[in-house]
Order: sequence, then structure tokens, then C-alpha cells
Amino acid sequence: MLSGLTRKRRAPGKSFSISTSLRGEQLLGLTNPRVNQSEPSINALLAARIETGDFPSAVYLVAERGRVRFCDALGAAVRVPARHPATLDTIYDLASLTKPLVTGLLCAQFIERGTLALEQPVAHYLSEFDHADKAGLTVRQLLTHTSGLPAWRPLYLLTNNRRERTLEVIAALPLEYAPGTRVVYSDLGFITLGLLVERIAGARLATLAQQEIFAPLKLQRTFFNPAQAAQTGIAACESAGNAYEREMCSNEATRQETTNDEGSGEQFFRAYPIWGEVHDGNAYFLGGAAGHAGLFSTARETCALAAQFIAPRTRLLKPDTCALFRTNMTAGLNEARSFAWQLAATPDSTASAALPPDSFGHLGFTGTSCWIDASRERIFILLTNRTHARALPFVNINSTRRQFHARAVAALERAHDR
Repeated sequence: MLSGLTRKRRAPGKSFSISTSLRGEQLLGLTNPRVNQSEPSINALLAARIETGDFPSAVYLVAERGRVRFCDALGAAVRVPARHPATLDTIYDLASLTKPLVTGLLCAQFIERGTLALEQPVAHYLSEFDHADKAGLTVRQLLTHTSGLPAWRPLYLLTNNRRERTLEVIAALPLEYAPGTRVVYSDLGFITLGLLVERIAGARLATLAQQEIFAPLKLQRTFFNPAQAAQTGIAACESAGNAYEREMCSNEATRQETTNDEGSGEQFFRAYPIWGEVHDGNAYFLGGAAGHAGLFSTARETCALAAQFIAPRTRLLKPDTCALFRTNMTAGLNEARSFAWQLAATPDSTASAALPPDSFGHLGFTGTSCWIDASRERIFILLTNRTHARALPFVNINSTRRQFHARAVAALERAHDR
């Protein structure tokens, strides 16, 4: 465990089962999820991928205009040290879905309230960024991954395990390209955004998320830092601890960058199965809740969060704000990015050709994904735990994601034709 790191765990509250009351379903903005609504073509795809060992479990949900159209759970959410089947109530580590579903949503709320501005320099809010090379770096550029910040660094090594040095260390890193000239997906950018919102609000990210998002939506199985008692209902992540990140930190460039007073850095890595706590090393170091990772949820409650980005469905934002999520803010660059999301117009996105170009989505390293076709009020959730119960390297499941979207859209169209 990381020295000096203590975390208050939030109890997940009551179980939200598939047989919950209709009133409870309506609180999530969803209707009709109480019966088995599996789609055979999707089940066949995911069952085959489980059989080949791409991931041990998968839960999917497809919603349209506030109604769950298809959903099911396949495989084992946990294989080791015990075996637990996946259900529609299984909680997954959503990994980078935290970026839009929490950090992006909070930023949008703060912009509506006038406490945050897209074109304002980051240094206006965070004095640590008052460097010559970062003077013009804006909030918009952090949200669209055009800030010039590196994609990733092991902050637990660079800071000598001192959370209070996080912003200082990120702000001191040299930019890898001029802000606004390229899209390079950056965890560091969203870690910065998470700390920026904390600075503005004077509260920790987990507290803000609970007050501003989870409580108003009456979510019961969505949180940071799950309670120990909830562990058996959570899909497990990497079985060998932080083997993947340890391998990332072993290359020469990272070793030179992270030389510190505490030796090789082995003490920063977990050697036990990661199950019921955040998989991402930087999020774990930052207390389990960070701007880029740490969120846990079920497919159904992830769908409720996703609905907040659709104008006719949102309860947390003004409908006009939702236009930002469909707007290409990086036109002419190497990737089409909107406010905290990737657009389907991006070449080789996982949306597939079945979704229109202004659809927006996000992936999570643990094997999760969420895509939204706002024009048709469609939401596509696929949760897997591809890092669990397999040796490195993990399988790239982007082809499966594309096939999932294509089959889901085809099934929706068939249903409309009947």
C-alpha cells in the first residue's frame, strides 16, 4: 500500500436490483428494464470474445429515448481469488469514463454558473501553471486534449508520493507540442482539471461529484472508493497488482525521469489482485478519486449519467449546454474532439460507421465504453474487465466495441421495422 495514504470509503447504499420498482427506474430516467431484454446478436459476439479470453465478463445496455431496449450480463465478473458471475447490478471500475461523466460534467456545470470559462488560461485558476510556456494554455485545451501536456507520467514516482506536489510537478513538465496544434490524449490534462475544480469549489472531487451529480440523480451504485462490503458485487481488475504500470515504468526514459529519494519505486506498486479499489496508479495515489479515473458504477447508472449530455434528457445541465458535446472543437486536427468527449468523426473511432459523425463517446482502460447518439437519444454502454485474470499484454477490444455498436444499431432498426 502507498505510505501515508488513507481513504474514506463510501458505502454504496442499497442494492439496485433488476427487479427494482418502476419509480426507481424513473428516477434514473429509464423505463422498462425489468424484463430480460438481451439481443441475441450482441450476446453471441460477447460470448465468443469471453470464450477466446479477451475478457472474463461483459455487461451491456442500449437505451433509446429514455427506454432500455437491450441489456444483459455475461461471464464471470471475478475469476480469482473467487468466482462471481456478472449481473446487471455488477459494479465496474469505469476508468477514464470518469473524464466526461464526472470531470466534464462538473466543468459544464461550473461554466453555466460563471465560475469557470472555456477560454480562460489555466493559470488564472491554478497559479502553479504561471510559466512562460503555459501562459496561454486554456481550459478548452485541457478539455479537448490539445494542451501540449504529456499523455501520462507516474505521478506517484515524480512527487515522491506527496499528493500536494501534483500540480507543481505537472506544471513543471515541458510541453510536448504547442497548445492547440495537436490532439494527444492526456491523463495529466484531466488530472489537472480535477484539481482545478477542487480549487474553485474548495472541496474534494468525490464530495463534489456526490453533491452535484450522484445525489441529484439519486444514484445508489455510483461512487469513488467503494466500501469493502461492496467488493463481491464489483468486477475485478488486474490479478497481478500493477504489473502493467510497473512495466510502463521500467523503460529507460521513465526511470531517468522518476529518479527519487525513495529508491526504485517498487513500494508504489500493488502486488495483490486489484478488486474493489481503483486500478489506475495515479488515481490510487491521489486518494482514489481523480479527474481522469476512479469512478465505479453499473451499466444502468452509467446510462443515467450519459443521459445528462442529451438535451431532452438532462436534469443537470441547460439544454443549450449539451450542444457543446456534439461540437467539433478540434476541426482540422488529427482527431475530432468535443467538450470532454471524442466524436465519431474521428478516423478509426470505436463508434463504428453505424453511429453518425456527431455522436460522442469515451473508452476506459479497464475495458469500458460509453457512446451517445444525441440526435436519436441513443446510449450504448459496454462494460468489460479485460485486465482481469489474464497475463500481459491485455487484448485490444476496439474491434469488439465497433461490432457491438453496429449490432446494437441494426437491432434497434429491426425493432422499429416490426
